[in-house]
Amino acid sequence: MTDVIKTDALIVGAGPVGLFAVFELGLFDMKCHLIDILDRPGGQCAELYPEKPIYDIPGWPSISAQGLVDKLLEQIHPFKPDFSFNRMVSSLEKLDDGSFRVTTDENEVFETKVVVIAAGGGSFQPKRPPIPGIEAYEGKSVFYSVRRMEEFRGHDLVIVGGGDSALDWTLNLQPVAKSVTLVHRRPEFRAAPDSVNKMYAMQEMKQLEFRVGQVSGLTGADGQLASATIKGGPDGDIEVPCTRMLPFFGLTMKLGPIAEWGLNLHENLIPVDTEKFQTSVSGIFAVGDINWYPGKLKLILSGFHEVALMAQAAKRIISPGERIVFQYTTSSTSLQKKLGVVA
Repeated sequence: MTDVIKTDALIVGAGPVGLFAVFELGLFDMKCHLIDILDRPGGQCAELYPEKPIYDIPGWPSISAQGLVDKLLEQIHPFKPDFSFNRMVSSLEKLDDGSFRVTTDENEVFETKVVVIAAGGGSFQPKRPPIPGIEAYEGKSVFYSVRRMEEFRGHDLVIVGGGDSALDWTLNLQPVAKSVTLVHRRPEFRAAPDSVNKMYAMQEMKQLEFRVGQVSGLTGADGQLASATIKGGPDGDIEVPCTRMLPFFGLTMKLGPIAEWGLNLHENLIPVDTEKFQTSVSGIFAVGDINWYPGKLKLILSGFHEVALMAQAAKRIISPGERIVFQYTTSSTSLQKKLGVVA
């Protein structure tokens, strides 16, 4: 029997709006658990453009996307949220008492009184690279994310891509794998310069290989890779040993299983009211870019506003009959104690 994880609020999506939801819900003493398909918090900001400056966050004339995520994580630290990464919600069931049972694609089961969908444009799905026959190896020796580093121990690993994910896993898996070959179509990278410098230093010490080119073919049998052909490099076509592959070709966004939850939809978005940002199902809220209402603006700023109103309504569901007193963090000693700014 799978152990059930119980929480007050289950937040689907750990981007900026999902993270700020932890703060607003935490002020009302609600315990939060976040689920995200990516391997780290931050959503689109952290995965697609971590160094991109954002200019419309109040109080920050300019802040990088990753910088904003870091500040949000610092802000919610007092509330000690739980995270489940590399997970997708596969099913949702409303129970007789009005709470919800939520199951992930890893067969984890959650029971929660409130569900907050903060999934941006939907769940991120990895793009399949244009390599003939790659489908036969997916899930067996070709993976689009790293859920367990041990899966790569002792293997000849080829990592394909030039962004942060490709460089980060090149560095992190090098001590684990038998060999690591990084493949990118050019010697310039989109990743953090420090990671690129570390990679080149490890190449100099012959701890890994970097190859300019593209993977054009795979060999193997029964879903298990044996080698990869790299073309377009200075040495012509070459074949490298490969028993595991991690392609990082970017992400696409899809509504995914959320579309099966019985919610009313509007052009693949979730309609909500503008009082509570509740969906057509009581107890399920949608905030941020995933929702729709007349006049909707797809801004992080708007998502933060939506979260503040959502938290008031969520508290009424979790603690029915309890009087809710509106308080300011600047003047409320009880809120400041929760934040750890006063003893």
